[in-house]
Amino acid sequence: MAASSAAVAACLLACALLFQTCVASRKLTALVQDQPITMTYHKGALLSGRIAVNLIWYGNFSAPQRAVITDFVSSLSTPPSPQPQPEPSVASWFKTARKYYANSKARFPALSLGQHVLDQSYSLGKRLGEKDLVKLAARGSPSRSINVVLTADDVAVDGFCMSRCGTHGASPRSRAGRFAYVWVGNPATQCPGQCAWPYHQPVYGPQAAPLTPPNGDVGVDGMVISLASMIVGTVTNPFGNGFFQGDADAPLEAATACTGVYGKGAYPGYAGSLLVDPASGASYNANGAHGRKYLVPALVDPDTSACSTVG
Repeated sequence: MAASSAAVAACLLACALLFQTCVASRKLTALVQDQPITMTYHKGALLSGRIAVNLIWYGNFSAPQRAVITDFVSSLSTPPSPQPQPEPSVASWFKTARKYYANSKARFPALSLGQHVLDQSYSLGKRLGEKDLVKLAARGSPSRSINVVLTADDVAVDGFCMSRCGTHGASPRSRAGRFAYVWVGNPATQCPGQCAWPYHQPVYGPQAAPLTPPNGDVGVDGMVISLASMIVGTVTNPFGNGFFQGDADAPLEAATACTGVYGKGAYPGYAGSLLVDPASGASYNANGAHGRKYLVPALVDPDTSACSTVG
């Protein structure tokens, strides 16, 4: 199983030392690294061909909340004319991940929105462990898929807020095939200062005023940041032996190596120079499907070995 979960102690120590918010298993090392960030290819299998992104909704999500995340997934692929996403776009941001495939024999996968699975009855309870996440992920397609488990704001997940806001991994091999999975939790009530920064006051470090979320929902806009990071991690390191830096049990990946960087000039406590919607005052850096606006993390560009922001 791909290990994108940060160690608890290392995460909290990094938060304190670097004065930065604890976000996802987007690992908390340096916010801005002066040295080149080298992502080594460990010769493992990568995703390729058509891959469905299936969404498993666990707990209560409103229709508007589901629409925000569904539109984000739809934004990952460039739509045909006449409705291209205005630049800078989520689709252009995602193309940075394509560069990694130039160093492998695999073709970059074509992601598409798959099925929705709703579990509003909390069938596994309101406290979940890692095995529960895998069970939920298995409700999606058994092969050629990324099954995304999204937990509501009243669901406690082991490690959530303490060391991670999301994670990704993969199912064991079986005759039915093998799928990659992602889990992301809604931090609205449990830890918005950790997993929804910069849209909420941070727990650690400089206490700058929070930014206005582009979709009007601190928790869900925070989920998008984690989901974006984990999807890129899944595409570039789906089975734990793809592209990463450092220890395979606690890897730095294309997005997690740039934690806290969203715009040019970012530093601890400052997300960087972002676009601002003149109508709502919301801060964002990428346009998406159906006129949506999102905040996506910087990615390590393999051409420059540095964190690259959109725009």
